[in-house]
Amino acid sequence: MNRRGFMKLMGSGAGLAAGSAIMGSTLVQNAMAAAPRRGGTIKLAWVDAVDTLDPHFTASLGSVKILNNIFNGLLKVAYDGKKVSFVPDLAETWEMPDDKTHVFTLRRGVKFHNGDPCDAAAVKWSLDRVKDPAVSSPHAWKFETLAGIDIVDESTIRMRFSKPYAFLPVALTGSTGRAGTIVSKRAVEQHGKAFGRNPVGTGPFKFAGWRENESITLERNPDYFEPGLPYLDGVKILLIKEPTAAVAAMMSGQVYGMSLSPFQFIPQLKANKNLKVYGEVEGNYSFVGMNNRRAPFDDPMMRKAVAAAIDRNTIVKQGYFGEAIPAYSCISPPMTGFYDKNIGNSGRGQRFDLKKAMEYRKQSKYQGEVNPVYIVAQGFTGSGGSGTRNSQLLLPMLEKIGIKPKIELLDRAVWTKRRNGGDFDMYDEAWIADLDPDETIYPEWHSGKPWNFVGYSNKEFDKLLSEAQDTLNQATRKKLYD
Repeated sequence: MNRRGFMKLMGSGAGLAAGSAIMGSTLVQNAMAAAPRRGGTIKLAWVDAVDTLDPHFTASLGSVKILNNIFNGLLKVAYDGKKVSFVPDLAETWEMPDDKTHVFTLRRGVKFHNGDPCDAAAVKWSLDRVKDPAVSSPHAWKFETLAGIDIVDESTIRMRFSKPYAFLPVALTGSTGRAGTIVSKRAVEQHGKAFGRNPVGTGPFKFAGWRENESITLERNPDYFEPGLPYLDGVKILLIKEPTAAVAAMMSGQVYGMSLSPFQFIPQLKANKNLKVYGEVEGNYSFVGMNNRRAPFDDPMMRKAVAAAIDRNTIVKQGYFGEAIPAYSCISPPMTGFYDKNIGNSGRGQRFDLKKAMEYRKQSKYQGEVNPVYIVAQGFTGSGGSGTRNSQLLLPMLEKIGIKPKIELLDRAVWTKRRNGGDFDMYDEAWIADLDPDETIYPEWHSGKPWNFVGYSNKEFDKLLSEAQDTLNQATRKKLYD
């Protein structure tokens, strides 16, 4: 496979999934005063699912948004309006003596919320925890090539890798990369598996409580290392699963903001003069996963047929009420060094073409009508509450090529178990926007990786992914992903 093989493979639908839309990020809050004021506790309506507050174990958007306020990484993300970069956070400086060695000098005097020092020993322990096979973190793949961590002195660590590793900056950006989020050793040892309900970090807010299905409470960290921050005394997150109830709370002034507004309510929210709606295309994307391990999607032609049969513009208009853009690949806008702004007009990637879809269907080994089991999470809000809606929109599209899925609406927990266990033919998914293609593509589609739920396996594709991961030159990496 040549260097253009990656996009060709993804674009053909020969892999695992058919993308439908890249979603917008919408924050709704009450209109603010001109200048920030100190003090007070803010109430937020949270419609996103929160699985755990242990950053080394979550992939949930609802959890990540909260973790950003409790924890820090060695690095953090900076965005100047044009491109993403990585700057020190818990680290004060970052140096590379060679292309396989990274040296971090830590901020002095930083403490965990329980008073323990966040020094070199603490950072090493936290990073080693992710890599430890006995821990079984789903983010362990991010440190596969980590040969070792040396404590140079109490405020300096040296990370040694077996080969160059381009993805490292993302992995170390706290809750964005999750693997590099620094957690308290004493708290983990004290709470064990319950650490996810008793998180201890170094961030601007301390965890103060979690009432099941009701609320999560954070309080101001008076010892936070950023001078003058945070402004608030606390944050109370109301866990409101039903989107209509969350919108009602927002409209009535019971809460100050919402984490994610279901897209159908945005016009109503915008019409309220007491509210401010902030939105932009952030890159979370939705797709249909197809099980490569069993019929009928063990045939690449069937997968290509599905990818070509999806009318992405209809999904955007009717599934996301215009608050999204078509997804032609899994490389989305936040991946500023890799995203092609002109992909919609380039002819590359996946796109709607019913004629081709029918041709692929005729070439498949499964002729006649097929009835794959399509699992959908009931009430899933990760895609703006549109998961169920999208599956209904897809049915007539797929019926045109002789595919009539049997939709099973499942409780989120049951759906997750079925997806993780490969007990499906098709499933509807929304994925968090990432900053680097490696964060999305490697764990989802490299053979045997933790989120490769569809069982896709291709040695040439694996080789391409590894080559892109091992290359530090961004221009070269972009050519590989192109």
